[in-house]
Amino acid sequence: MLCAVEAHHAGLLGPRSRLVPRARLRPLAVTGRELDHLDLPPGLELTAPEPDVPRPRRGATWAVGDAFSGKVQARWLTAFPGRIVIVDDGLATIRLLELLAAPLGTPLLRARGKAGRLRTVLGVAAGLRLRAAARAGRLSIFTALPVPAELAQAVRDRGAELVTHDFGWLRAQPLRGPRPAERTVVLGTSLVRNGLIHRDHYFTWLAGLGSDGPVAYFPHRREDPDDLVRVGEQPGITVYDGGIPAEMTLRGLAAEQRVLSLPSTAVTSLRVLLSARGVTVETVDVPDEWWTAEAAPSLRSHLSMFAHHDTGVTG
Repeated sequence: MLCAVEAHHAGLLGPRSRLVPRARLRPLAVTGRELDHLDLPPGLELTAPEPDVPRPRRGATWAVGDAFSGKVQARWLTAFPGRIVIVDDGLATIRLLELLAAPLGTPLLRARGKAGRLRTVLGVAAGLRLRAAARAGRLSIFTALPVPAELAQAVRDRGAELVTHDFGWLRAQPLRGPRPAERTVVLGTSLVRNGLIHRDHYFTWLAGLGSDGPVAYFPHRREDPDDLVRVGEQPGITVYDGGIPAEMTLRGLAAEQRVLSLPSTAVTSLRVLLSARGVTVETVDVPDEWWTAEAAPSLRSHLSMFAHHDTGVTG
């Protein structure tokens, strides 16, 4: 949602846009309420959530947040938007770019998804349609992530437009609410729930942080509720309410504070937002023994891409 707002602000979506969140997703509902308190860019309308993917009008510009959604891919095959804009600041963007640069016929499927035959066929057809849009100059990818120069060039060679942003709209918004008082702020992670790192190693690390002074913990939207209860039981750690993107929640931190996070795309976003305020955003490298057998080398490589990257982005 936040990336879509930035895309409209940057002029990629035309003078008037409708932002339609999916229904029954608490993080989107919470983020929508927060956006309602801010000054949305002129011409952008935030609508009520809808249970299904809206059907774009023929010839219209269609901005999509999840290029790997089966429903979205089905829409690509049955509708005829004039232009497609992928808006995403998450790790899935790198996966999408790699697949767009891959040989013709490579299916658009999530990195760790287990797809059956029909889902694979849909992914192949969606990939062909998206690459055709790129060749026709009708595909843009809009993201805050640093894209390796070689990958960025490969995608542009396919005909796609790659545009990076620095949260220009959000940085111009007034701050809302008090910032956390704790000097150390920790971003939660989905790596535990996804079975990619061992739970006990993660909690041992958190316990050590809490013994060094008060810690504010901002959960990842996909963390296990039982894990969050356990985090809150750690001495010195206060768990704050999650749901709103970290970029919106933590953009008011002060220079004397610091942010710690396991490798995450949020690290890049927060560095862009907080560097001018003098806030240190540190990535905690994952020791080898933390990883489980589910963490493929390609995933570790993708995550390390954002570990110690500076705030520069590929334009």
